[in-house]
Amino acid sequence: MNKAIETINNPRKQLLKIVEDLSLEQLNKIPAGFNNNIIWNMGHLIAAQQGICYKRCGLELRIEEAFFMKYKPDTKPEGFVNQDEVDEIKTLLFSTLQQFDIDVNDQIFTAYPNFTTRYGVELSSIADAIHFLPMHEGLHIGAIIALKKLVIGH
Repeated sequence: MNKAIETINNPRKQLLKIVEDLSLEQLNKIPAGFNNNIIWNMGHLIAAQQGICYKRCGLELRIEEAFFMKYKPDTKPEGFVNQDEVDEIKTLLFSTLQQFDIDVNDQIFTAYPNFTTRYGVELSSIADAIHFLPMHEGLHIGAIIALKKLVIGH
């Protein structure tokens, strides 16, 4: 696996350990003062990577469009996520990165348009996108850790 993609994959493995003891209710709970929950943040990691890497290049997403629309930036949880959906998210966290690694090696990301993220980071190539993703992932994993403390009452 590409070293930069590994930098995304390994924290996702730790993320599964962080949430492994949480119930469906805890994964879905939106604490006071927040507009999302743990499972939305996990789904968002997948959708954001797909959008930044595939959609920006005009390529077909490696996830269902409905999944992307549910978890893309500027969305929020719209209902209870059941166990099947949680299991799908946990699988997609890794299967999408494995496919991404293959696609990067196959050099399918040939036309990456310049884009400035909401964090002020300019991306002008797939390499830039790959280097941006760990920062984005870290923000959301940090949010998940904070949300976990609130949903378990610590």
